[in-house]
Amino acid sequence: MWCKNCSRETNSAICELCGTTTEQDTPIMIFWCDDCKTPIIKPVNRIDKNICPLCGKETAYLCSDLRPVFPEERLLIEILTAKPFEYMDKPVWAADNRYYIDGKSKVIPISVYKKHSAEEIVEQLDKYKGENNYDFFNHTIETFVKANSERLNYIFDEATEFVRNTAKPYPSENIVISFSGGKDSTVTADLTVRALSNPSLVHIFGDTTLEFPLTTEYAKRFRKDNPRAIFKTAKNKEQDFYEVCEDIGPPARMLRWCCSMFKTGPITRVLNSLYRDKEILTFYGIRKNESVSRSKYNRVEAAVQLDEEENEMANDKIKIQNQTVASPIFFWKDLDIWLYILGEGIDFNDAYRLGYDRVGCWCCPNNNERAQLLSRIYMPKQAKKWREFLIEFAVKIGKPDAEVYVDSGKWKARQGGNGIAAAEDVKIRFTNCTTEDHAKVYKLNRSVDDGFLNLLTPFGKIAKELGRKLINETIILDMATNIPILSVQPFSQDGYDYAVKIKTMNVAKHDDLQRMVGYQVRKFNACRKCLKCESLCRFSAISIVGDEYHISESKCKRCKMCVTAKYLDGGCMMDKYLKTKE
Repeated sequence: MWCKNCSRETNSAICELCGTTTEQDTPIMIFWCDDCKTPIIKPVNRIDKNICPLCGKETAYLCSDLRPVFPEERLLIEILTAKPFEYMDKPVWAADNRYYIDGKSKVIPISVYKKHSAEEIVEQLDKYKGENNYDFFNHTIETFVKANSERLNYIFDEATEFVRNTAKPYPSENIVISFSGGKDSTVTADLTVRALSNPSLVHIFGDTTLEFPLTTEYAKRFRKDNPRAIFKTAKNKEQDFYEVCEDIGPPARMLRWCCSMFKTGPITRVLNSLYRDKEILTFYGIRKNESVSRSKYNRVEAAVQLDEEENEMANDKIKIQNQTVASPIFFWKDLDIWLYILGEGIDFNDAYRLGYDRVGCWCCPNNNERAQLLSRIYMPKQAKKWREFLIEFAVKIGKPDAEVYVDSGKWKARQGGNGIAAAEDVKIRFTNCTTEDHAKVYKLNRSVDDGFLNLLTPFGKIAKELGRKLINETIILDMATNIPILSVQPFSQDGYDYAVKIKTMNVAKHDDLQRMVGYQVRKFNACRKCLKCESLCRFSAISIVGDEYHISESKCKRCKMCVTAKYLDGGCMMDKYLKTKE
């Protein structure tokens, strides 16, 4: 293990010199023992790394990471590439589209899946599944666990020591486990409960409403099997995924609005309801090797929005209330995860048995083509409905060959709101007032109301009583000086169905203030209740109340971060999702 602070090696999860949490990041290699027919995990710095611990014979390097292939997936690849049960008595492992059958590499390209219709594959699976069994697979796993017992003991001891040391400053009631229903969060939950000897910890399950049916089943099973756990479900019950897709377009790789709306937003709401301003520690199942973005995280750090696309758009990581996140499995590989699950006999999501290598939202634009093909086989109704929607959307935005656009995956690369009516709502339309200096007339998509005035809270105190009653004027006072800085007035403007005139006063930089006002106009017009804003404010002053963006006057500190360009384009993600080129 390595202490970044002292730049020294140590054998403890906590540096003896400075008390900093250390990192265990020794690269591993996976070897194949042809005698024992099993993969061996060895750190690269081991002298005997190519020696099998079971038979003592030399092994050969296999790959950098691996996962088991369960009998259900084995039967699928037999149907696609060979004859049923061809590999039933052979150990089968996999990494991406490469399979290792009895230690020999076999690539199964996507084109092989496409040679057969999903209906044909389902028919074949149904025909042979009664004869399929786990006998040889169980023997294979038993040998694998035995051969890697030293590795299992090491990763367990290191991770549980990390959990105990990281949790020391926190009372048990302020410790949370993030549970997604995937293999990583399953292992994290088990490690944390065992390390702290506390089965009554809070588990938060983010039900995105887009879960695999098998994920929902597993979450119910987990809850039943862990009756002492405090199990909370975070779910956005106010929004319908397809309705939002109709409005602003489906999510894409760089436009994953669904993450805020259906995952991080609801989870943050649950955390706020449970802990308010308390300092909490959340154990996440984040692993460094999952993506380039996650490799930049530290094993322990202030909580951030754990969504790669959103962090890439921000200049800084976005802190979520008074929360610290930690990952016991940060340095684990896929094979470590499976060694722990299978070695400890832990129940897990059955989607992995079918061949899915990850189980997030089943229609996520980040899913690879293989996962999409699996969904056509195992989730035909959902897959058909989603494809039909995407084709209708492609037609609506003017794609010449809608089916090719969808089936080729080009919809995943969509950027901005081209062809979408809602894109008009993020454009800040205004004219300069011809009768007053420093005044602009902004176009709105509905009339000025208290909700609009509330959006001006970051600039100062809202004083309706000081405005001229005849023109329904509202004055905004600077909090420090009590001097008027904004005049707000409903207005009539040719070409605008609804408008508001806003004049800046008694400030040195009129244009800067008007630019920030423009951000709030955009929020008023474009808010789709994505919930991102609720987790952006460090003072928890922003919330979605009913159908409106709302700022608490008592909680707002007038820091103006939510109206700063650096802060995610003025704190509204809809600008990113719907922006178009003029």
